[in-house]
Amino acid sequence: MQRVAHIGLVIIEIATLSVLILATRCANYQDVFIAGNVYFTDADCYARMTRVRMCAKTPGLIVRHHDFENFPQGTTPHTTAPLDYLILALSILLEPFTAHAIDLAGALISPTLALIGGWFLWWWSRRMKFRYRWVLLILYAISPILVHGTELGRPDHQSLSMLLVTIAICAESSLRSEPAPGWSAVSGIMWGLAIWVSAYESLVLFLIVMAVSLLEDRRALFAKSRRVGWICFALIIAIAVLIEQRTPSISILQPNETLKNWARTIGELAHVSPVNPVWFRWAGYMIAVVTPLLIWFGFRRIKSKGMGKSESPSLAVVVLLIATYFLTIWQARWAYFFMLIFALALPSLLEPIKARAAVWIAFGLSIFPILRDWDVRLWPNEAESARRIEQRNESVQLRDLAIDLQSSELRPFLAPWWLSPSIAYWSGQPAVAGSSHESLSGIEDSARFFLADDWRKAREILENRKVTWVIAYDFERVAQNSSVILGLAVPRHALCSVLDRTPGRVPRFLIFSAQNGIGKLYRIAVEP
Repeated sequence: MQRVAHIGLVIIEIATLSVLILATRCANYQDVFIAGNVYFTDADCYARMTRVRMCAKTPGLIVRHHDFENFPQGTTPHTTAPLDYLILALSILLEPFTAHAIDLAGALISPTLALIGGWFLWWWSRRMKFRYRWVLLILYAISPILVHGTELGRPDHQSLSMLLVTIAICAESSLRSEPAPGWSAVSGIMWGLAIWVSAYESLVLFLIVMAVSLLEDRRALFAKSRRVGWICFALIIAIAVLIEQRTPSISILQPNETLKNWARTIGELAHVSPVNPVWFRWAGYMIAVVTPLLIWFGFRRIKSKGMGKSESPSLAVVVLLIATYFLTIWQARWAYFFMLIFALALPSLLEPIKARAAVWIAFGLSIFPILRDWDVRLWPNEAESARRIEQRNESVQLRDLAIDLQSSELRPFLAPWWLSPSIAYWSGQPAVAGSSHESLSGIEDSARFFLADDWRKAREILENRKVTWVIAYDFERVAQNSSVILGLAVPRHALCSVLDRTPGRVPRFLIFSAQNGIGKLYRIAVEP
């Protein structure tokens, strides 16, 4: 009877956690599934899905060059193969159920990875016998920033990176308290895969963990029990290098005024002030007062008892937490990993507190900002509802406009950079601009084209880029964004204004072809 009750409790826990994870990740389903089609949440997702289509068309293909952006030069992307083939594998499983298996797989991949991460955390926290393990699980399930990184319709590398880093950090924690070849292998495999997926955030986190381990116990880092982990890590990195046959682009680190201007328009590259209330919406009130005190008490405990193996997991996670906090202040993209590590740190930080009721009352009160954020999302006011409906309509109209570009012939197009990846995905035609920093030259040329008041210079850009189509979009937004990128004032007679507002006065080398509520389509006249 006791065994049956135990199994029943396990089923209830897993089911509750699964429902919570999927409900939060799929709350945006109305913005993803529209009129029978799948729409992804941002421009980078369309670039990823274009890669997946290429892999589906040519099985075994490793996409090392993007011809569909920054045309005609293309780009050498930082994106890698693992997520491409993970989405493709999921699409194969979905083929019996839908005619749009690749699109559906792209929409479902991140919630699926989040669900796997939740199951792992349930098992691991239970194995670690954390007193307050459901604090970790609840935060993982409902934190808006973690949800954003793994939400429906967002097939981005961050969802896979978060899963791999989560398992790697948990393996490191278990390895310090329970040295064993099994955990060592898991750690090496997960760190290797994470760095393969993204040689930026994952690599930085790996180096921090290794530095802490080196300071804690140099011998343990290179002990016999860890050899299998280092071997697995080295093998995966070697396989990654052999398969990818390229190194990540470092152009984003090079000083460039246009790059700096463009980066200011990207939300993930923005700074997050320490006094910004968004921290409370991500992590609750506990982050402001309770967590710093718990960290301080934890360090005092380690100092008074000595740095033994039982305390070392908390130290490693705390160092990661502090590091990712400052990295998030620098770039918002680190918020996914900060919040992930914050959730992982809380059970061990709360462990010394014996009063369970007090902890749960404090935790319940602390997540009020998170719940309020969900209240706004799930039950938006009239203005927000109208904005969402307008955005959905724009997505449908942009897709309809892009379909007009479909052709068996190569017919490149020029459009605002943030629209280019989706148009390229729907039309099958290459774009001058793109959404990554590798496409910066194309982004700059598109901005110069739209701000041009000298029509000869505008035509030179089209000729140099071998453009067949131009897509005009809302004048005010295009002009404002182009002005920020180039650091120039908007000319009185900017071409983007003429294209959007007075199509009858466009230059003769642009022929008006079609329009709908989202924009206008122009064909480049062929010289006799």
